[in-house]
Amino acid sequence: MTAYAVTNPATGQTLATYDTSTDAEIAESIARSHAAASAWATVAPEERAAVIRRIAELHRERREELAAIIVREMGKPIAAAIGEVDFAADIIEFYADNIFRITGDEPLDILGEGAAVVRRSPLGALLGIMPWNFPAYQVARFAAPNLAIGNTIILKHAGQCPASSAFLERIYADAGLPDGAYINVYATNEQAARIIADPRVQGVSVTGSERAGAAVAEVAGRHLKKVALELGGSDPFIVLSAHDLDAVVQAGVDARLDNNGQSCNGAKRFIIIDGLYDAFVSKFVAALAAVRPEDPTQEDTVLGPLASLAAAERLQEQIDRAVAQGATVLTGGARKGAFFEPTVLADVTPGMDAYREELFGPAATVYRAADEDEALEIANGTPFGLGSYLFTTDDVQAARVADRIEAGMVYVNLVLADSPELPFGGIKRSGTSRELGLLAADEFVNRKLIRMAP
Repeated sequence: MTAYAVTNPATGQTLATYDTSTDAEIAESIARSHAAASAWATVAPEERAAVIRRIAELHRERREELAAIIVREMGKPIAAAIGEVDFAADIIEFYADNIFRITGDEPLDILGEGAAVVRRSPLGALLGIMPWNFPAYQVARFAAPNLAIGNTIILKHAGQCPASSAFLERIYADAGLPDGAYINVYATNEQAARIIADPRVQGVSVTGSERAGAAVAEVAGRHLKKVALELGGSDPFIVLSAHDLDAVVQAGVDARLDNNGQSCNGAKRFIIIDGLYDAFVSKFVAALAAVRPEDPTQEDTVLGPLASLAAAERLQEQIDRAVAQGATVLTGGARKGAFFEPTVLADVTPGMDAYREELFGPAATVYRAADEDEALEIANGTPFGLGSYLFTTDDVQAARVADRIEAGMVYVNLVLADSPELPFGGIKRSGTSRELGLLAADEFVNRKLIRMAP
């Protein structure tokens, strides 16, 4: 199998293949990125902001073309793909708008006389290893804050996203970045490891699976490189009370089917208080069963195929294994090629693999909780800790439960509310870092103390 190829998951047809980078090309990319870092770091913040803002503008100007590429590469419904490109533009623009907050000195209150500040300065060339599920959005939230601070980017995208990664490289170049400030490479895993090891590369960010994160972190650790990890999630959707149960059910459907069910922070485990369980599950199953996988190129499609046949086969294996271990399928459970029916599993117990695994696709598990404490026990009974969703009509309870949820993010009485200014990231096996918001610009930066005499 070719390492970089566009294979339409809706049809199974391979539309294009791309040669992997040669070792000489990788060496040249590292040298160019390192050289560009010295120059880009000296560009005035307002000039960097102008280039970054132009990158956002080009995302919007070329949104239909980029979105169509994304649909072909990973099966995202076209309306969602356009929304992804628009959100990527919003993220990029956020960092242009906040360039002085990102780069400005932070005065410190000191005990003695004189003054002290923390000055943020770039580290240099960085490697970004990106996943296939959000080809434009993931790049934006890594590249934009780091370009704003003055770092340069070497970008290794997923093997099934070679067309969108090339398209994005052209956008960044056309916006006016200097040569070498943003470079797309079709690197193998071995070549990526050599990039990390190179002393001219100052850090690496990876979004992907636990396995990928562990492999990258191991290499980075051996070479004492900063590593940022955004990994998987099995986010709980906790319902403790509701004024409008139908609205809560629809929120659950939206949170589970977003991106064809392939979002790290998508709601996956639905934990419902005993008094609402039967009504919620009945409505939830009916709503999901009414959604059929369809052609992702159609504007009204809600659910397209999974990103690849392999992804669909993996989810099928997980569902079949859960059933073999005693779980009950309430709806769905089958696939046709890469298209997977919306699926709901019940009777999942702690002894089953599905209790702790991430189901990456349109599949949910439902749990009955006797009370708040049991809901939290189920919610926290996973190795993941990315996001979470809490529905309650009690503000005091909302604050209390939000404190007790083991996750990097808690959304109360709403879903799909990500925004450029809100930090994104998790704990436990979901990762170590934060993207989006101002915190993203502090991941790969030298926070230099400058202490001055009176």
